Amino acid sequence: MIYVFLATGFEEVEAVAPIDVCRRAGLEVTTVSITNELTVMGAHGVGFVADTLFADNDYSDADMLFLPGGMPGSTNLDAHEGLRQVILAHNKAGKALAAICAAPLVFGNLGLSKGKKMTCYPGCEHYLVGADYTAALVERDGLMFTGKGPAAALALGYMMVEHFCGKATADQLRQGMMYNDL
Repeated sequence: MIYVFLATGFEEVEAVAPIDVCRRAGLEVTTVSITNELTVMGAHGVGFVADTLFADNDYSDADMLFLPGGMPGSTNLDAHEGLRQVILAHNKAGKALAAICAAPLVFGNLGLSKGKKMTCYPGCEHYLVGADYTAALVERDGLMFTGKGPAAALALGYMMVEHFCGKATADQLRQGMMYNDL
């Protein structure tokens, strides 16, 4: 199970593209509102109806936690103490974490970036304390997956699929979605 956490002001494409790619691969993805409402407004005024509310889950079945970026979405994620505790427990259990754009700042502020190769939106790298900031479009270091910004959304989705389903499945999706034609 992949949980995608949505906060007011999230970057819409950074949530929707990886969700779409992962669901095409047959992965179970659940969107979670960290607000008290199922409908979460994105950074560009697109309302997104989440599958569930934060308080309605215990996250013990999570294989990956994914944080879309955007502003103020990323800082709203970082300010949610319950989410911060879930991320720390998930990391301690040795499970995968993913974030894109400004959202890796949550991992940095939790002390999870130290010694990791990571990328993020330019100007947010100072939050990644102790990380090896690469500025790559996408980056993976062990079970830490990060993307640079909106243009990285599909690439990060394929990286997630490759982790769970293998390279052949990710390659098949890239081909079928005409990603290789770029």
